Amino acid sequence: MALDLIIRHATLPDGRKDIDIGVKDGRFVVIEKALAASAAQEIDATDHLVTPPFVDAHFHLDATLALGFEGRFNESGTLAEGIAIWADMRGRISPENFHRRAMSYCDLAVSQGLLAIRSHVDVTDPDLTAVEVLIDVKKKVAPYLDLQLVAFPQMGYFSSALMPEQITRALDMGVEVVGGIPHLEPTAELGHESVRRLTRLAADRGLMIDLHCDENDDPASRNVETLAYETKRLGLQGRSAGSHLTSMHSMDNFYANRLIQMMAASGLQAISNPLANMFLQGRFDTYPKRRGLMRIPELMAAGCTVATAHDSMLDPWYPLGKADMLDVAFMTVHAAHLSSHQGMRDCLRLITELPATILGLEDYGLEVGNHADLVLLQASDVFEAIRLRPARLAVVRRGKVISSTSRVTSALKLDGRPSSIDTFAIRASG
Repeated sequence: MALDLIIRHATLPDGRKDIDIGVKDGRFVVIEKALAASAAQEIDATDHLVTPPFVDAHFHLDATLALGFEGRFNESGTLAEGIAIWADMRGRISPENFHRRAMSYCDLAVSQGLLAIRSHVDVTDPDLTAVEVLIDVKKKVAPYLDLQLVAFPQMGYFSSALMPEQITRALDMGVEVVGGIPHLEPTAELGHESVRRLTRLAADRGLMIDLHCDENDDPASRNVETLAYETKRLGLQGRSAGSHLTSMHSMDNFYANRLIQMMAASGLQAISNPLANMFLQGRFDTYPKRRGLMRIPELMAAGCTVATAHDSMLDPWYPLGKADMLDVAFMTVHAAHLSSHQGMRDCLRLITELPATILGLEDYGLEVGNHADLVLLQASDVFEAIRLRPARLAVVRRGKVISSTSRVTSALKLDGRPSSIDTFAIRASG
């Protein structure tokens, strides 16, 4: 049997070793040991981990790489200052600047094995410049990256009488997901009302919805409760997500447990942003300082579909990052105490198969018949991948290697074995 590509002797995330992966016409056609076939291209993956491509379920592509625009920096490190800086600067960013930064990030993402992104795009600008630009970017990157856009009213649904029309215009232009930010509305009552209106909009249009919800340290911020209720009432199960949910860290256990069960029963999905929220939350605490994350292990145990995401990079909210979803997994291990062997495996699922489910990606994953998309990591297993965040030796999209990196060796030894290191130079190949 002649194939297009064979990955030889790979280790898979479930622990299987010495597995051969055969690809034909952009699909996985065989995944087994000792594959008796030849291919136009073969890659030796001995002692290295193959994973599905990474998926970021929550990002802001319109703001990324804008750190220091016009000399402005978020000196307080608070969410509020970040929002204020963005509100002040966004109207002075040219379409060319939006486009250049977004394309640069997408190229970096692909080199890191990140092949699907859900990006919120601010619809506050009357001209919807960022929306127009990102729709164009989506078309340009489609051969190598799945980009899903959310119509996001950064200052709130009720921040302007024009905002409902702005959201509708963005959806009419081709944006696929309804967005919102209820905790930023002028009153708690208007926050709940914005959830009701936005979920109705999503239901009427047959769209997905993803709301920034309760991104604060206030235990009384409970918009996600309304989102869970409306999700079930309107039949949005599997199409509705609450992002951030950081107030959950401040809630008492009785209410949090009730809320988690309500979310699970409604089919509401949950997206956490450990890097940005560990950076932004708890800024007004003395000691002890709160972590400011949703309750990831508890949500997963209850049966919720949960993902972890990058959220921001080099922008008014988060001055760090390198488009590496393994950084997100690394932070999740620490912040959510997912340190057991199963916890580590879960942290990988939180940046691969689970966000793929939230985005509704079709034919995703390391199974015969699915799209031949994968990442070959210079790591022996999931534990080492998260520990080192190592080189992406190959990134494969639809059966073709679109980015590759040279192997790196180190003098460091662990139990007599050479250890990988995470310094590397990227070499894009298409």
